[in-house]
Amino acid sequence: MIAQLAGLVTRWEGKKFLKLKHDFNLEQIFSSVIDKKGMPLYIHIPFCRKLCPFCCFNRYLFKEDLARNYFLYLKKELDMYLERGFSFSSFYIGGGTPTVLMDELMNFINYIYQKCNVNEISLETTPSELTDDNIRRLKEAGIKRLSAGVQSFNDEYLKAMGRTLCTAEEIKSRLMRTQGQFTTLNIDLIFNFPFQNLINFRKDIETFKALGIDQVTFYPLMPSPHKKDALEKKFNKVDFSREKQFYDVILDEVFHSGYVASTVWCFSTRNQMIDEYIVDSADYAAIGSGSVSLMNENFLVNTFSLGNYAKMLSSGSFPVILSRTLTKKEYMRYYFLTKLFGLKVNKKAFSQQFGSQIHDLLEAELAVLKIAGIVRETDSEITVTPGGMFTVSVMMREFFASLNTLREICIEKQM
Repeated sequence: MIAQLAGLVTRWEGKKFLKLKHDFNLEQIFSSVIDKKGMPLYIHIPFCRKLCPFCCFNRYLFKEDLARNYFLYLKKELDMYLERGFSFSSFYIGGGTPTVLMDELMNFINYIYQKCNVNEISLETTPSELTDDNIRRLKEAGIKRLSAGVQSFNDEYLKAMGRTLCTAEEIKSRLMRTQGQFTTLNIDLIFNFPFQNLINFRKDIETFKALGIDQVTFYPLMPSPHKKDALEKKFNKVDFSREKQFYDVILDEVFHSGYVASTVWCFSTRNQMIDEYIVDSADYAAIGSGSVSLMNENFLVNTFSLGNYAKMLSSGSFPVILSRTLTKKEYMRYYFLTKLFGLKVNKKAFSQQFGSQIHDLLEAELAVLKIAGIVRETDSEITVTPGGMFTVSVMMREFFASLNTLREICIEKQM
């Protein structure tokens, strides 16, 4: 009950991110950013060989000419940020499937090294892209964290999810060849997919552990409205009442079995780099079609249309089409939620960020969370209890579902 109530409140807060406007002064927003050298950069590459029915991110079926053209504009957008005084050292390349056109990806990564002082690069891919040649090239390119969207080791589930480019046995073989080649190898697994059962979910976890993979990120099903309808027509009802059963398995088989929790969804064999840059950074920039940024309380949305993306950059304009300036309270609650997602809130950092003690600003929220046993407090920080991790998971699922609704609207309208 507590998790559901917390989720409802978060859904309400998340919907505020949908109240966007077309009329804004982007240069004024950029000039208001105090630390242009401290934020990470997310890079979106929206091409896939197949489109998964549950994915809400901006993505298109791979066409080589479109993809090659896209990488040219991606460089231009990066340059425009650098020309305005931004500098980046942490990079997160997602999609889509960034590795669908390796020569362009390698060229773009080399371009990053030429233009920026690179500290770390995290890159997403799929098991079908884990060829020996790709692994070698990505390693030589300095990728520190490679994340493969496995979703399941069950062939029946993979077929239902539209992930038919690799069998479960092929996935395991490719992961074994990749393990140890990068500082961190992560795999994504999905839970609470329609018709997925706990027995097979436990088998997925057993397989992950037997392979000795560095890190696993468990994503709950969080579809946008139309995606939810489509899944229910094809499979079964999306039943969020089952979610806790799956999460309890994660706690029992992973969290309580020696894995380090970096977020309520991400677990590692040791302290590892994660791709949830929102945990470590209050602000972040993003480039690419369909990406979103948060800068100095301003939420910015790039066009989801490849045609508009090229057209705007060709004319020398940033491809940002929507914006919302968050109120101080909205931004504070967002910041608080992302830190809870990362399992702890540093009280000193919070005070530095907002100019007041956390109890002066979020007294009611903290009181409820403490009474419910979701968090505990020391002099220096507020931490999420093991018993509170599921509640925070539901809160983040509701927040991301709101963003997925925004993505759905933008994709449908080709904004």
